Amino acid sequence: MIQRFPIRVAGTSTVLPGVRITTAEIVTHVTPPRDAATVESRTGIAARHFARKEDSPAEEASRALDAALEAAKVSPKALERIIFVSSGGGDLLFPATANLVAARLGIAGTSDCFDLNNACMGFLTAFDLGARSIATGCGPVGITVSEFPSRSVTPADPRPYLVFGDAAAAAVLVPTDDGGGVLGSWLRNDGIAFGNVRLANPAVHRGPYETISFTAPNERMGEEAIEAVRQSARAALAHAGITIDDVDWILPHQPNGALLAAIVAELGVAWERVVPVVADVGSVGAASIAVSLDRLFRTREVRPGARILMVGVGAGLSSGAILYQHSR
Repeated sequence: MIQRFPIRVAGTSTVLPGVRITTAEIVTHVTPPRDAATVESRTGIAARHFARKEDSPAEEASRALDAALEAAKVSPKALERIIFVSSGGGDLLFPATANLVAARLGIAGTSDCFDLNNACMGFLTAFDLGARSIATGCGPVGITVSEFPSRSVTPADPRPYLVFGDAAAAAVLVPTDDGGGVLGSWLRNDGIAFGNVRLANPAVHRGPYETISFTAPNERMGEEAIEAVRQSARAALAHAGITIDDVDWILPHQPNGALLAAIVAELGVAWERVVPVVADVGSVGAASIAVSLDRLFRTREVRPGARILMVGVGAGLSSGAILYQHSR
């Protein structure tokens, strides 16, 4: 039996902070310098954005959520919950950075606010939580993701340095009675596997992983990611009682171009049903699926009844998928 959470994505947005840096520019910072064409071919990334020193995660998250609220035609004071998502942390450890977002939007005493971190799966975790919140009477919900990995990579470690970029993105979820909503959700974490991407909290830990580190070869990381995506997609679709052929749009997490291509091939879907963004923004952590969801709504015709499968994997080892059916 399908358990539907009756919600609608009413508005989305993307904010790319700082300055745009091409692959041709960034390879010059690595010693010895890499060939730009080779790096771009292997990573599938042509450019990314790096935030300026004066930029803050809360500021970019606020800009993104404000734009999503405008698109949704929802007043900030109508929100009953704000979820700030970040893999690397926000402006503060406490109080929650979500409070800073609320303050920038002029919200006082009308909304619950908190931070969420589930690595690259953070947006899907927040989406699930937002949908369940609305299903139990707490909504609308604003989800805003702000990722600044550029501040945690170094040219001395080229593997993460050459792929990561900064981005913020947001989505506003509202109740609906038009038959849309979340048709299937399957989220899991494997703490034993733990994952192969790590960053220490400098407030409590000194030593290894002070910058973002990949702790396994690319091939192994890719195999783990593909298996996690395959399992997650199948489980979410099974919850809804449909197959991937019944889905209109597939939005996978996009760590790099090569892995995105491998995921699309594994799922057996046509590229016309995917919204690639990694070539333009790089690997943007939990913002990846949120950016592609925003681009989907802004560049494609998403009709009422269209089904969107969002599927991802991240450190933790976290993985999962959400099947969403759009409504008016």
